[in-house]
Amino acid sequence: MKSYGSYAKSGQESNPNAVNEDGTPAIRVRIPKKWNKEQFALAEMMLGANHIRVKCADGITRMGRIKGKMKKRVWIREGDTLIVTPWSYQDAKCDIIYRYLKPQTDWLRRNRFIL
Repeated sequence: MKSYGSYAKSGQESNPNAVNEDGTPAIRVRIPKKWNKEQFALAEMMLGANHIRVKCADGITRMGRIKGKMKKRVWIREGDTLIVTPWSYQDAKCDIIYRYLKPQTDWLRRNRFIL
């Protein structure tokens, strides 16, 4: 009887800890969705009460609000790379959607998504 436990193609390993050819671990990075008006930002200053001053990729400094599902789960510090969504009715404010870890930020710089 045929075993259906492995779905890997012939010659490939089904390893959840994937490694590139050069031995570095494969990194999966979330990219901002342009159709959803998401963009990169850099956390500049903590303002308190779940608000952060961020410098967005379009050059505008906005006041970012940490979304409710990120509030207690993700800690954001000054200098972190973020994904934000500007508000449609107040251009000086935005919602913080995602925070990148250091290896993810390094990958974004290496692949020229951010400077």
